[in-house]
Amino acid sequence: MTLGIIIQARMGSTRLPGKVLRDICGKPLLGHVLGRLQMLKRPAKVVVATSSAGENDIVEAWCVAHGVSCFRGDEADVLDRYFQCARSLGMSDIVRLTADNPFTDIEELERLIDLHQKQGFDYTHAFGQLPIGVGAEIFTFEALSRSHREGKLPHHREHVNEYFTDRPELFRIGQLDVPPAKISPELRLTVDTEEDWRRARALAAQAGGNWLGTEEAIRLCSSSA
Repeated sequence: MTLGIIIQARMGSTRLPGKVLRDICGKPLLGHVLGRLQMLKRPAKVVVATSSAGENDIVEAWCVAHGVSCFRGDEADVLDRYFQCARSLGMSDIVRLTADNPFTDIEELERLIDLHQKQGFDYTHAFGQLPIGVGAEIFTFEALSRSHREGKLPHHREHVNEYFTDRPELFRIGQLDVPPAKISPELRLTVDTEEDWRRARALAAQAGGNWLGTEEAIRLCSSSA
């Protein structure tokens, strides 16, 4: 198993332009995502996949300056960007992350990869129970290839996982069960709006430079509600 982690990142967000390099406590959002992955115990190829649009030159430049692999592909066809990136780097299983999720739960990511590998699923996810932006998903290169080959609708090309969810009969799909203390599916810990960014900045500040765990983030958000 050649594990790859592809982080999709681009500057052209409609609701919060340039968010992937927005500062949170002295570090850009993308830096927080990559920093979390340093806690992952297993070896993996980590790459930032941005688009070939000129506005993303700054994303590539940031990656180069920080020794991070960067792949550039299609702006709108994100499925193709993932496929070409995974193929070029010889990945057999691919974790999909996005650069607007600074609080990815690495403990649950480890468990997700274990579940995917041990059960032989095509596509495995940790969505629906964890706070929004904390979970992740993983799929085999074979499943990605089939999605790339057969997923023709616009939303299949824009969203890497939607051919899996549209055609579940074609794939072995697994879902991670998470501890009850981490169940809070209504809580937004992603960064897609100004309000999200302010919340993330406040949480990171309260963590005092430490990596904020999911249970602690839920507690802090509940106490400030």
